[in-house]
Amino acid sequence: MPLTDTFLRNLKPEDKPVKHADMEGLYLYSTPTGLKSWRFDYRYEGKRQTMTFGTYPLLSLRQAREKLMDAKKTLQSGINPAMQKRAVKDAQATSSLGSFEVVAREWFERKKIGKVESYSSRIWGRVEKELLPFLADRRISEITAPELLEVLRKTEARGGVDTAHRCLQCCGQIFRYAIATGRLSHDISADLKGTLSPAIHGHMESLKGADEVGGLLRSIDAFSGNLIVKAALKTAPYVFVRPGELRHADWSEAV
Repeated sequence: MPLTDTFLRNLKPEDKPVKHADMEGLYLYSTPTGLKSWRFDYRYEGKRQTMTFGTYPLLSLRQAREKLMDAKKTLQSGINPAMQKRAVKDAQATSSLGSFEVVAREWFERKKIGKVESYSSRIWGRVEKELLPFLADRRISEITAPELLEVLRKTEARGGVDTAHRCLQCCGQIFRYAIATGRLSHDISADLKGTLSPAIHGHMESLKGADEVGGLLRSIDAFSGNLIVKAALKTAPYVFVRPGELRHADWSEAV
């Protein structure tokens, strides 16, 4: 006799596992611990098979019967429903591992090694704000150049031309990482060369007169940030070198 919702609501655990039959091979498997799972017994290529649909009450009687009908249709087409379910699950897992967000996070975990926190935060901040809202769940191998260009032009339209260029650079690194890890065959960011509006960088004006120089020195003296940065700022007026040269200076170069 088929099961009813009333019977299921009042069902109590017994001292040993019990099968409560419903219809056409569907039954509720109840254990002494109180776990109740929907199962389907069938034969495929002459062998007995069992497929689990889910647990009660998360999966209701009506939903279990719907899954039963789906499984029987799959059987009628000559496919083992349990194997099909496993294949779909594996495909979903593989798909999630190949999503843009997953690959981007993997890339960033390696990118930030040895970098200062402020720099790392700035890099990931761009990815999180400008790229993930549009590409996070997209399988990285399915993203097209026009799709990426559309995302970058949204950033351009907000006045972030320079940011769009930096995001394109990040994408290039992310795509090349995906190639190296076997999830992509071509870096589409390279196809977008010359498609963004050119970033215009203005020249920094030089200091004019003793008042401006004095103001700069006072600002350096009042700087309260990182100690190493402050030491570099105080050294710079004595050596007049570019910031990169100062950062990579060696003790052997000291006079």
